Amino acid sequence: MKVYVTRPLPEPSVSELLAGFEVEIGVRGEGLSRVAPYVDALLPTPADAVTRSLLESAPRLRIVANCAVGTDNIDKDACRERGIVVTNTPGVLTEATADLTWALILALTRRLREGEALVRSGTWDGWKPMELLGFGLQGKTLGIYGAGRIGQAVARRAAAFGMSVVTFTSRDAPERFDELLETSDILSVHAPLTSATRHRFGRAELSRMKPGALFINTARGGLMDEAALVDALEHGPLGGAALDVYEHEPRVDARLLSRSDVVLLPHIGSATRETRLQMARLACEEIRRVLSGEPPVNRVV
Repeated sequence: MKVYVTRPLPEPSVSELLAGFEVEIGVRGEGLSRVAPYVDALLPTPADAVTRSLLESAPRLRIVANCAVGTDNIDKDACRERGIVVTNTPGVLTEATADLTWALILALTRRLREGEALVRSGTWDGWKPMELLGFGLQGKTLGIYGAGRIGQAVARRAAAFGMSVVTFTSRDAPERFDELLETSDILSVHAPLTSATRHRFGRAELSRMKPGALFINTARGGLMDEAALVDALEHGPLGGAALDVYEHEPRVDARLLSRSDVVLLPHIGSATRETRLQMARLACEEIRRVLSGEPPVNRVV
């Protein structure tokens, strides 16, 4: 049986867990359409779109084991219709993503990007009482949109900084979302991207946030209207943003690139050696199980 892994993964994962199968590893997802007619299992990453048309060209496909917790890159309805199993890698990336969220919060509130640039420029001439004044966290309110594993992990860390926390989940009443927008000094997004959450933070929602509030997104870029976010930075009320994901990834709105009140990272929320290896091994193990006739552990479809 043939397995196609769209991009090289940390080892030991593919070499160990898929040793009994014919495995082809792509580069940057290239060749996916070429091999689709011949594969029994597919291991994509969030950057690889598994579309209905691709699935229709893969008659042998039995499992799509996504190397991510989100599955918005996969046409799950098409998989469901075909009886193709879809799995993800939950749990193992919780702490790494929560840590990175706080790295972004601190980088933004303490103006680390600007400070490092100043030192590297060679023009810094010493301590000044009014230079690069930041944003204190003590006594502030952290808003969490999506209180799943990652959102809860981010919220737990807030106590160490003396912050209060307001959370919102899909089970909460609409009034709770209003409270989230209106009371958050920092709003951090941790929900999956679905038809219901796409552009959840658009012009109307961002305009209702507190003056000077900060927006953090380490979940999925489609949760925000990126153009609306830029407008909220340019014209208010937002005082800054820190992003690890983008609406049209890997393309980034050019207006964000030159802003000093924005911190930008290249989708590295789960990028620790330990976490990425665990993710790779989980995805490989799901393929091994399904192709061996065993039930998957982290089935989404």
